[in-house]
Amino acid sequence: MREKKWIISGFDPNAAEALLRETGLSKLAVSVLCARGFDSAEKTRGFLEAGPSVLHDPFLLEDMLQATEEIKRAVCAGEKIAVFGDYDVDGVTATCVLVKYLRSKGARCEFYIPDRLSEGYGLNADAVSKLYEDGVKLLITVDSGITAVGEADYASGIGLKLIITDHHECLKVLPKALAVINPRRQDSAYPFRELAGVGVAFKLVCALEGADKTEELLKEYGELVAVGTIADVMPLRGENRAIVKTGLLSIENTKNPGLKMLMRMAGMEGKRITSNAVSFILAPRINAAGRLGRADRAAKLFFSQDLSDAERYAGELCELNRSRQTAENEILEEILDRLRTEFDPERDHIIVLWGENWHNGVIGIVSSRISDRFGLPTVLISLEGDKGKGSGRSVPGFNLFEGLEKCSSCLEKYGGHELAVGLSIDRKNLDGFKAMLNEYASEAGKGKKIVSTLVIDCEADPKDINIPNVKGLYALEPYGMGNQQPTFYLGNVLIEDITPISFERHLKMSFLKEGHQFFAFLFGTGSTNCRFVEGDRVDIAFSLEINNYRNQERVQLILKDIRRTVTEEERDIEQLALYRTFMTGAPIDAAAADRMMPSREDLVAVFRHVKTNARNGVLAVNAETLYRRIRRESKILMELSRLMLCLEVFKEFHILDYDCDKEMLRIVINPVGEKVDIFGSKILLRLKQAKEA
Repeated sequence: MREKKWIISGFDPNAAEALLRETGLSKLAVSVLCARGFDSAEKTRGFLEAGPSVLHDPFLLEDMLQATEEIKRAVCAGEKIAVFGDYDVDGVTATCVLVKYLRSKGARCEFYIPDRLSEGYGLNADAVSKLYEDGVKLLITVDSGITAVGEADYASGIGLKLIITDHHECLKVLPKALAVINPRRQDSAYPFRELAGVGVAFKLVCALEGADKTEELLKEYGELVAVGTIADVMPLRGENRAIVKTGLLSIENTKNPGLKMLMRMAGMEGKRITSNAVSFILAPRINAAGRLGRADRAAKLFFSQDLSDAERYAGELCELNRSRQTAENEILEEILDRLRTEFDPERDHIIVLWGENWHNGVIGIVSSRISDRFGLPTVLISLEGDKGKGSGRSVPGFNLFEGLEKCSSCLEKYGGHELAVGLSIDRKNLDGFKAMLNEYASEAGKGKKIVSTLVIDCEADPKDINIPNVKGLYALEPYGMGNQQPTFYLGNVLIEDITPISFERHLKMSFLKEGHQFFAFLFGTGSTNCRFVEGDRVDIAFSLEINNYRNQERVQLILKDIRRTVTEEERDIEQLALYRTFMTGAPIDAAAADRMMPSREDLVAVFRHVKTNARNGVLAVNAETLYRRIRRESKILMELSRLMLCLEVFKEFHILDYDCDKEMLRIVINPVGEKVDIFGSKILLRLKQAKEA
């Protein structure tokens, strides 16, 4: 787990006390609100308000009037209408919302979702032609189309009427269509630019039905709009907050057979539904269909009218998700193995890797996982023949899209935004692209390593971490982009226990602080990669949740980062400097020599640990972790300088060899030779002389 730079917001205690009295919110909730600038009752009410009254008039969107008039005309004329969607969760839910509404009004309406693997993203001429040949007279795009200038001209040329609804960034020239509805249009006066694609489709439905029916429509379609908005990582403020908050409440008692069966198969039936549950449990199953070229299955799930059909489609989605996970994990393991030899943390400012025939539908997820693990921007490229398709994910503070712009001479095609990109490249340009992107990353960071940041709301008081206070944080939901789940920290806590879970993929930990015990989970880190041991003093950053197991509720901490206290770090730096001073032959005082002098017990403990934990005669481990593990298991006073002296003595007699690359030790056990007298060591003799001087 790569440590992050902590940015701690903090708050005014006096403002928090006043807000606590005025609002009746929990102490933790008030602390977070103040840390985020909502430090008065008026500001807090403005933030927490999330009802239908927050939604704006849909006719404030440019071209909305033209769109509604044309759709109503087509429905009345009995013309065949098609909704052209996208294969991700936002696109699928947008498709379902608009098709469901139009069919409820008697429209002859079908849908078309392009195949991710064979067609790619967005409107394409072949699909337009096919729909026209099938008798479609009016084509409406959702979550796509805003950059389809050529395709719009083609549709116009063959006589197919086109309405575009989208939420992505616009080009300088808009496609020529009967209507182009997008809150991000440069000429848009709409008050809220951050709607998801499904949000824009919902606004079209509201305009068609009438503004006085918005609350009723939100009850009808809010759950699908909420799922798409959360999955597309849109900022959960303003209209999005109102939509998602209403939709999440509706999901828990949904009447949609497809959503009900998906929740059941995902183990979410009867549980409290949060934005995190949608993001990490429901959305991946819906997305899996599109990633593996079966997005129509996700749409058919939500169109299902009975539980038997819904069960079949939900089962398919869960199976596709398992296939996606398998493909993802295979690529991930290959990449992690290659990174051990192909990635130099001192040289490389960004991770760029390519492989043969990696699944195009999952490399974006793998990029995200690698970026999270290493705290660096990551670009992965799947090669097929001479061509490569890539997907990249970045970290806050590094604009990956700008990086691609600087490397555009190496690329055939690219797009995206600051934190996520896609690209096409010729095989012969791969090395040049990697070098150019690394150079850009180095220049952007002024030669320094890119450091991932963690924004922390405030320090928590141990006595405030209890069930009522944590439940009080529910008032701040839904969480997501623009309203992240609160992050707290505790300093100088004692690690009481570390237990591997889920086949060493994660850790369960317990901490002690001022007489309070806390249970926590560290996801994505197994015990072999954990730099910490029981007995360490650490600072922890975490979010708070309520675990309900067998009707027993308990607070649990979800760790975002963990680091040793400044005092422990400083002691190790001092010890390492002392060891290096001695090994260069410089004089040291008697007290320092005594501190470093290993006893027989120390030497035995080090050798025993190395021999027990080595694999094929080799142990690779962080030096700071190694001495603390030995100290823990052998109950001896082991420090970093003493550990390094033990290794030097073993190396002197060819019992062990080791090298140290930055903080990592690679220790090799040599074949057993003749018996030696370790205490005849020249190193120990010189250390003894310094001790007695």
